[in-house]
Amino acid sequence: MKSRKLLSVLSLGIAFALLGNRANALPGETVEIVTSWIAAHPTLRPGIGDGLLVTKSNTAGQRFTFQATTLSPGKLGFPTSKRYIRSERISFYDSINGVTAQRLEESLRVIYGPAIYQDYQRARLVYDYPTPETIDVARRQNRPLIVAQQGKLVLGERFAYWLEVTQTDSGKAYNGQLIIFLKEDLDKLETELRDR
Repeated sequence: MKSRKLLSVLSLGIAFALLGNRANALPGETVEIVTSWIAAHPTLRPGIGDGLLVTKSNTAGQRFTFQATTLSPGKLGFPTSKRYIRSERISFYDSINGVTAQRLEESLRVIYGPAIYQDYQRARLVYDYPTPETIDVARRQNRPLIVAQQGKLVLGERFAYWLEVTQTDSGKAYNGQLIIFLKEDLDKLETELRDR
């Protein structure tokens, strides 16, 4: 009896180690489920009281942030429900090594696992910016931040994704974010990005 119990606990431990708890809490889940997932996730492991926000830094020049929220991405609005998560954001600030799209994509794979990463990789491009027209207008209006922000919106089978890096004058990006969000919020965000 003891050996059977031990075997079942051991099997559960092995399954948990192999499968992990990745991609168990995504936009659309309740705040409670996502909070528990963040607390148990080996990569995120928030500090006491952090809940839906995790911030880690090695030095003053390097910072990682993960945030789950009941708000849709983009301009602030009122949440349709305070019970369900609508978006989750991975962001980096790294003045030492810089931030690349590949680094953000790798973070998506590490945090959510291969299923979500593949959904992102197979996603259809919806909007890519800045467009040549936007660059021309931004330069004439002396709005360098518009040109510095480079990103894309993509639509996967399960979720929509927003990747953005902000480059300096030298062409190196020190800030970047990748947001996974509910597909129903895609039109709102696309409109906001096109209008800025």
